[in-house]
Amino acid sequence: MTIFGLHVLDFAIVLVFIAVVLWLGWRASRKTKTTEDFYVAGRRLGKFYQFFLNLGTSTNADQAIVVSREVYRQGVGGMWIQYLVLFLTPFYWFTTAFFRRVRLVTIGDFFTERFKSKFLGAAFAVFTLFMALLGNGVGYMVAAKTMMALTPKPAAKYTIQERTSVDLFNEYRSLQVKADKVELEPADAARLAELGERQKKGELKAFVSYTDSVSIYLIYTVIVAIYTMMGGFFAAAITDVIQGFLLTAFSLMLIPIALHRVGGFAGLHAAVPDFMFKLFGSSATSEYAWYTILAMVLANLVSIIAVATGMQTAGSAKNEMTARVGMIGGMFFKRVIMIFWALTGLLAIALYSGRLHDPDLIWGHMTMDLLFPGAIGLMMAGVLSAKMSSLAGSSVSYAALFIRNLYQPFVKPKSDRHLINVGRVAIGVTLLGGVGVALFIGNLLDMFKYFISLPAIFGAAIWLGFLWRRVTKAAVIAQVFICFTVYALIPNVFQSLEWARTKPGFLRETRAQVVTITTQAVREDVEAGRAAATGEVIRKERVNSPEGIFYEKVARIDPQDPASPKVGIGRFHAELWVLSWFGVDFSGFSKAQLGAVRFGFDALFPFFLLFLLSAVTRPIPKSDLDRFFARVHTPVQPTPEEEERALRHAVEHYEEIEKKKLRPGSNWEIMKPKLIDILGFGGCWLLVGVIIFLLWLMVNIR
Repeated sequence: MTIFGLHVLDFAIVLVFIAVVLWLGWRASRKTKTTEDFYVAGRRLGKFYQFFLNLGTSTNADQAIVVSREVYRQGVGGMWIQYLVLFLTPFYWFTTAFFRRVRLVTIGDFFTERFKSKFLGAAFAVFTLFMALLGNGVGYMVAAKTMMALTPKPAAKYTIQERTSVDLFNEYRSLQVKADKVELEPADAARLAELGERQKKGELKAFVSYTDSVSIYLIYTVIVAIYTMMGGFFAAAITDVIQGFLLTAFSLMLIPIALHRVGGFAGLHAAVPDFMFKLFGSSATSEYAWYTILAMVLANLVSIIAVATGMQTAGSAKNEMTARVGMIGGMFFKRVIMIFWALTGLLAIALYSGRLHDPDLIWGHMTMDLLFPGAIGLMMAGVLSAKMSSLAGSSVSYAALFIRNLYQPFVKPKSDRHLINVGRVAIGVTLLGGVGVALFIGNLLDMFKYFISLPAIFGAAIWLGFLWRRVTKAAVIAQVFICFTVYALIPNVFQSLEWARTKPGFLRETRAQVVTITTQAVREDVEAGRAAATGEVIRKERVNSPEGIFYEKVARIDPQDPASPKVGIGRFHAELWVLSWFGVDFSGFSKAQLGAVRFGFDALFPFFLLFLLSAVTRPIPKSDLDRFFARVHTPVQPTPEEEERALRHAVEHYEEIEKKKLRPGSNWEIMKPKLIDILGFGGCWLLVGVIIFLLWLMVNIR
């Protein structure tokens, strides 16, 4: 018996999960009386809840999908699109302490207090709410795409258009396989090129689904909105506990069955090319060479401090050590889980290489192919919980930004009950706004690459705001405006304007490159006669097709006509366009090198502007800065009374704090390191090494 294409047992498991989450939200609502309860859980969460809260708010099902998708496309090196955060984790040891000690509710409050600018606080709120729509849209897309793979339509029920799309995909795949073995006849080569152009435009599909994505989006929104609106941040914290366990199950349950199917790790290595097991790809075989990863790490390091939930997850802890332990514990547990996401992607290569029109469907397709009734329902609950946990915490953060930085500054004082109710409306609006984004964005990978750069617009100002007194309000306003234009405005405008998408100068492509790969033969190589046995070292030539320089992709308007004009598709890389003004020629670059240049620009350009502009603009008064940094450098106290005394003493005797700085009397607010800072930061880097070792171990097991 099935309900909506699902076995009744799977359907029941999903319903039970939803009922439990809603019940927990109702329970949390009974303890939510004030705005502090609603937005920062009363600042009373201990290490247990902090661990699961940080794990939940930072972990999305879409991240698992993106990791497995990129490993499917690129090999293990592809996981760095998400795994680069591993190298950022030690820095949370300091950012978490900053956020807890500053004793604010939102990052918008930080801009208001640090730079004495309600405008900057409001600007950050508007920017973050815009980003929330994009982020929520990704979450809805994951839910819908996973459901799509779980509810395939029988071929007998295809429409004529659906049948044509599937047939064309099968023809495209067969020509690709043929091209790998022999040189194609001119007619077949032309047909392959035509179908390749259609594939870029999303016209080919490996299968068709019953899924109505709009209905999935709306159902998902209602569930998350109800329990989050009831209990606020405390509801997010307690539901994250059950969702943390489901996240772990969701990340592991495909692996044992898939390994058995491919013949264990030995069978996996026999089916997947050797170069796909390399931790760091090369520019010849991957979009993620070591220098691309380094540039992405730098861009993300600038961005992480601008994540809206950072202030509230830290601020909800009892004290800074609780916040630090919860953050580091949750983050490193997630890094371990991500290793299993990568293994899932490798197993997908062995099982389905070339058979899926959209790699975003991998997780759902594997679930349907490998699991059994009951396990499928548990997987669906895990996928839903992984996104719900992050949506719940983030939506409360967005509501807090709206209330504190856009609503309260412009209205007469209101009661806590009124502010909580307005916040609930804001939660619903951000969740529904994500539905609108999901209807117009079709590629998860493009979304994730976009997210890496955009928060850097404000991230650089937050870093310097905590560390350097001399950064000024005027400099931050100008830097934000310029970076927003380069990182967001131009890319979006140019990809929507016909003249920009067809302008010859913007359609430049890199040169095609023929590279030789030394690798171990897999079964496909033996069948094609390129090797006598699997594992034999062979050399293979690979042609890297031209890549768009300024646009994500460049394709012909009419795929059937080789002489058809070309058009730019996807994001317009304004960073590369700016650098081209200075004579930089990107035609000889690989895709990995283009990415490295772009992300490096995103990371460093805001700091260049802030240092330059701060040198010629008026500084903030010393008295205001002393009050702000007195809070940053004063540890959180056990009681409100002790808090008040400690903060008053710090302001009145700021010279005591000045003596503790690494460079007393300078504009740099970097304190002399304490033993706990050295042990915490150093211990985090030790854990980074352990996790890299575990990843290396995983790809070398045979």
